[in-house]
Amino acid sequence: MTSLSPAAAFDAPFDGDLRDDLQLALQLADAADAVAMPRFDSPDLDVQAKPDASFVTDADIATEKAIREILASERPDDSVLGEEFGSTGESSRQWIIDPIDGTHNYLRGIPMWSTLIALAIDGVPRVGVVSQPAISRRWWGATGLGAWTITPSGEERRISVSDVDDVAKASVSFQSIEQWRDAGELDALTRLTDAVWRDRGYGDAWPYMLLAEGRLELVAEFGVKEYDIAALAPIVIEAGGSFTAYSGAHSLTERSSLATNGRLHDTFLDLLHTS
Repeated sequence: MTSLSPAAAFDAPFDGDLRDDLQLALQLADAADAVAMPRFDSPDLDVQAKPDASFVTDADIATEKAIREILASERPDDSVLGEEFGSTGESSRQWIIDPIDGTHNYLRGIPMWSTLIALAIDGVPRVGVVSQPAISRRWWGATGLGAWTITPSGEERRISVSDVDDVAKASVSFQSIEQWRDAGELDALTRLTDAVWRDRGYGDAWPYMLLAEGRLELVAEFGVKEYDIAALAPIVIEAGGSFTAYSGAHSLTERSSLATNGRLHDTFLDLLHTS
């Protein structure tokens, strides 16, 4: 498996054309939607518990298989990392897939789940697609190509983060109290929520997209894997935001994330890491 190095900044320039890769990622999202949506809220959905006590459904398996089949045909030399089937290949170009991010929502019939598709090159996430078909939404971005969304009405538009530059006016998503408690960061969460205008735990990929659209100023969480966040970083960054691990490092492997509108990134880091 290609190392996802913290050495290169996620917003570093890229000397290459990612348009074909982005179009392929969007094609993969179409295929994923076609598999996942018919099984959503299905009474005969097969649900199994994993060794880590999380769940996997037949839709997770089928969706990742559909994505991998297309990649095997269209990008046979690229490596792939997926939640359900692990890592294959050794290429410096690595597709990172979460077939259904928010499986707990999916199996309970809650529409806040997504398929996440990313392409990392030399360890840096460069292409990202977030498809949320149960609410007819999709977002995408690639280095140098901007961040975009398509609305339920079919309008395609470029998106950008907010220009809020005062923590006291910021709206944030902290995901869940349990995450912060388990990470030993409850005091930091209290400082954060005391300092901002509004705080909520929206959960999973959606708040990152709200951030990229300028509706939130911070999203942070713990316990995340590469496939949970790789697709989110290019969209947030191309929308003008900043994306790091909670420590501030440019890494997908620290099992944490901190995304902001950019203007407040250093301020939030100082606030969270000041005891």
